[in-house]
Amino acid sequence: MSPTDQPIPGPSDEPPPGPTDPDDEPNDELDEPDDDELSDEPATPDDDEDPDEPDADPDEARAEPPTLPSGIPKVATPLRPRRVAAVIPAKDESRLIAATVRAARAIPNVDLVLVVDDGSQDATQHIAREAGAAVVRHVHNQGKAAAMETGAAVVAMRDTPDGAPRALLFLDADLGESAVNTAALIRPVLDGIAHVAIANIPPQPGAAGHGFVVRAARRAITSLTGWTPVQPLNGMRCLTREAYEAATPLARGWGVEVAMTIDLLKAGYKVVEVPCDLKHRPSGSDLRGQLHRAAQWRDVQLAVNARRFRYGPRRVRKTLG
Repeated sequence: MSPTDQPIPGPSDEPPPGPTDPDDEPNDELDEPDDDELSDEPATPDDDEDPDEPDADPDEARAEPPTLPSGIPKVATPLRPRRVAAVIPAKDESRLIAATVRAARAIPNVDLVLVVDDGSQDATQHIAREAGAAVVRHVHNQGKAAAMETGAAVVAMRDTPDGAPRALLFLDADLGESAVNTAALIRPVLDGIAHVAIANIPPQPGAAGHGFVVRAARRAITSLTGWTPVQPLNGMRCLTREAYEAATPLARGWGVEVAMTIDLLKAGYKVVEVPCDLKHRPSGSDLRGQLHRAAQWRDVQLAVNARRFRYGPRRVRKTLG
């Protein structure tokens, strides 16, 4: 029976340990955020929580997952999340970060918007804070994966110990006002339809890539998991805390999304793609765009090769349609 025919097991059914791979190397030590970066914002969404709101009933949350009308079973999780934290890694995004933060704050169920300033040299952190986000900053640029890990760690510190942990909604900093449309990613996770929901966005005007990295990433995910994504490199995704922890440590660089998708599918987690009308800044045909795509290719190949070593080269039967 495949994972789509039955509730997905939680992290207690851990896959057997495999050989050591490059992604298991310890991360560089992160700079501790200053107190004023975490607690002295004018008013973060987290400050507006209702202390009298009742916690989720653990017995109800652990009940047998019902089957949806479409026949897709809801996934079983220890405690289904009720709140969502939007985590926005950002570097030198002063032009769009305010609009992205305001749009993220307008998403239903999002009660915390956290910007991780990854060594920006402009006013990104100050503008994000003024727009209503909580802000934590890396003194030096450490890359997207490190920013995601920092954001998830700060969210965990703000979760209540006796309640369900927040789901994590990872957003790009350049989405601007369109970020509000990632609300479509939240419902499948909160409703227990999937552990991970990934955005499927329309073609972006001005994109100059030829699709080489996308096709390579798609083939790798299909060969290792049996599931074929439409947009394997998309970073806009919502997932449960349980699924996030199962995917750590995250792959370095631009291979983080492909590696996360492969690791979670191999561990038996349910992944879906959801159409979202998002707009972001595409890579152009100039030197900067070419270097970006070259770095993507390098990081995706490193992440995929590490997982081929971990899981073996054989193709598995298709488990998700």
